[in-house]
Amino acid sequence: MVPIRSVLAKPVAAWVISKRRQWERKPAETQQFWLNKLLDSARNTEFGRNHFFKDIHSHADFQQAVPIRDYEALKPYVEKVTHGEPDILWPGKPLYFAKTSGTTSGIKYIPLSKESIGFHINGARDALLSYIHETGRSEFLDKKLIFLSGSPEMTTKHGIHVGRLSGISNHHVPGYLRTNQLPSWETNCIDDWETKLDRIIDETIHQPMSLISGIPPWVQMYFDRIQARTGKKIKDVFPDFQVFVYGGVNFEPYRAKLYDSIGKKIDSIETYPASEGFIAYQDSQVHPGLLMLLNQGIFYEFIPVEEFFTEKPRRLSIGEVEVGKNYAVIMNTNAGLWAYNIGDTVKFVSKDPYRIIVTGRIKHFISAFGEHVIGEEVEKAMAYAVSRQPETQVVEFTVAPQVAPPEGGLPYHEWLIEFANPPHDLEQFRQDLDTNLTKLNVYYDDLISGNILQRLQLTSLRRGAFIEFMKSQGKLGGQNKVPRLANDRTVADQLKPLV
Repeated sequence: MVPIRSVLAKPVAAWVISKRRQWERKPAETQQFWLNKLLDSARNTEFGRNHFFKDIHSHADFQQAVPIRDYEALKPYVEKVTHGEPDILWPGKPLYFAKTSGTTSGIKYIPLSKESIGFHINGARDALLSYIHETGRSEFLDKKLIFLSGSPEMTTKHGIHVGRLSGISNHHVPGYLRTNQLPSWETNCIDDWETKLDRIIDETIHQPMSLISGIPPWVQMYFDRIQARTGKKIKDVFPDFQVFVYGGVNFEPYRAKLYDSIGKKIDSIETYPASEGFIAYQDSQVHPGLLMLLNQGIFYEFIPVEEFFTEKPRRLSIGEVEVGKNYAVIMNTNAGLWAYNIGDTVKFVSKDPYRIIVTGRIKHFISAFGEHVIGEEVEKAMAYAVSRQPETQVVEFTVAPQVAPPEGGLPYHEWLIEFANPPHDLEQFRQDLDTNLTKLNVYYDDLISGNILQRLQLTSLRRGAFIEFMKSQGKLGGQNKVPRLANDRTVADQLKPLV
């Protein structure tokens, strides 16, 4: 058979990259275009009238008229949309609601409009085309591809389809990929993750899998089940496996174990999709960071993290950000989200083009004593400790404060870690975590040296602990993620018995 997909992909990739270069050269102008277009499109909506969109002529005007909101603050408008009312946040009604689980808001319904859905799909497509354009490797398109995702089955709410973002995206996979996409529709619709996983293995284990996509911990579970069934490394089960596509969490804590399971190093592509919009993707195997997609129907604002909880934080446009600083991401979208805080923090690693790394969640931190330890810092500390004892393989971990230790003594941070392969010297590993964290966070260092906190404690959990925990929460598999850290012990106390 003539490898049509892989042959045609190269000129298509060249065309897409040439179009991308046009807006990459004009980032500020591109973003201003989208601000103007969004305001003009929504001026006659209820939100647009309430916030005087017709009188807004600049970013400064917009900031004055539209305050920062999270989902709870936007909920009165969203509820009108979910009840079928048109022209509330965006003209007409949305095509879909992406249903997500909020940490404080319960179920969240994020609107996807006919204008926004194409950008969601094109973001994933362009990530693959960027890889093909840079590496010249497109043969994986002619083999089998798997997307470990949520169920594509949807419900309706006042005539609007409701589902998980990954399931909604399944309805829009391009026709030229459908014939080599796995798993089958019927298998993808299975709700129970473990049952679904066994069926996925049944369907894929004898296929020429070339691309595997999903959130790393659930891909690892897929690999573990395959190895248990076959006794082989993944490279021997899937000799054509070429590209791993992932997103949703930092890959570094999972990298060593995933590559050990595979048995060889393969190329990976990181993506940054959110229900609110497709924000960025890894556009290069050489340069660090993810390309910020500035021409995707979204106008971005960035709040310096240290100002986020102040009364009047600055809201910077793309031309005002600096490399190396942490920002909370604020989105204004062509589905009707306005000055919307998605809860993520990013750091720019380049401004030509604008590339970012995701550094954590604005509400996921430990600051029981003013230390404000963030996700990026605990993940860097973990990477350092693993590098000192490279035999170590981490399945998953989370960190929480212990304010009133039951054993008495000073409070501390507790790291609850599940190892696939523990370090030879667990005490040295603990010391390396703590030493590196004091270097990364001066406030934590001050609390340690001032005898306010004692050095961190490490609790090693039994194999399968995090799967047990996620299963108990009804969040096993799909797009669900373990919180990396928290300012309370809600998660830690449920994990603690699983030693």
